[in-house]
Amino acid sequence: MAMRVRFWGVRGSVPTPGPSTVRYGGNTVCVEVRLADGTCVVLDAGTGLRELGKQLAVENYRDRIHMFITHGHWDHILGLPFFGPVYSKDTSIVVHPTTQRGLTGMQTPIMFDTAHFPVAFADLPAKIELFADLGPHKINGAYVRHIELNHPGGATGFRIDDVDGTSMVYLTDNELSPPTTPRTTIDELAKFSEGASLLVHDAQYLPSDMPAKHGWGHSVVDEVLDLARRASVETIALHHHDPDRDDAALDVIAERAAAWVKAEAPGLVSVVASEGLTLDLHRRG
Repeated sequence: MAMRVRFWGVRGSVPTPGPSTVRYGGNTVCVEVRLADGTCVVLDAGTGLRELGKQLAVENYRDRIHMFITHGHWDHILGLPFFGPVYSKDTSIVVHPTTQRGLTGMQTPIMFDTAHFPVAFADLPAKIELFADLGPHKINGAYVRHIELNHPGGATGFRIDDVDGTSMVYLTDNELSPPTTPRTTIDELAKFSEGASLLVHDAQYLPSDMPAKHGWGHSVVDEVLDLARRASVETIALHHHDPDRDDAALDVIAERAAAWVKAEAPGLVSVVASEGLTLDLHRRG
């Protein structure tokens, strides 16, 4: 079995249910990674996490669930109280903070402080472990490294390299050309992503959204495609869609991205992430 990536939520900022978003989905960001040995790794805990929890119940999944959260903005954590496995005493969840910011947030999780949700964190039946080592994390044979991103309040990106040689990089929320000195440069992000089987990157904005949204912490589609080319990744998945972007608008982005790739990076595969999209990754030759 190779690494498999499935998108359960692809929307940024706020959930957008309704008839105009039914094809790409309206849940906020949550990505499931199954390692070569079947281990479940969860990247972000937006409202899509609820649907992932249902699927894990159907599978009767009993191994540890490993969770990495990019940052504490609502659209990335709102699914936590609605994740079914946290209410089962048979569930083991390992939360992996990779920065002091993340460690502090998980020690006092706002989502379970009873002011924001009626169930207290201490009352959850599941066994929840906090992996407090902020260095690179090893999950069975896979290594998870992290990098700081350009986002108001801070955010963290991740790279997973599995034992079978497959790799994926998850960079959201990230502004490739911020108005102030970046925490991490485009060159550093390209090096971090170099040769990955899959790059999932925030692509919330179009050039027409600028300059009004410059500094909001998200990237323009064409800049994301260029990063993927520079990093020589195999596939780029455009992610964290603007809540005002309906299915028709995302179709246009998909067409524009395909045209850009054909002209500028013929070996690159571009996809616009949608709920339910599943990608089986392959080791680079």
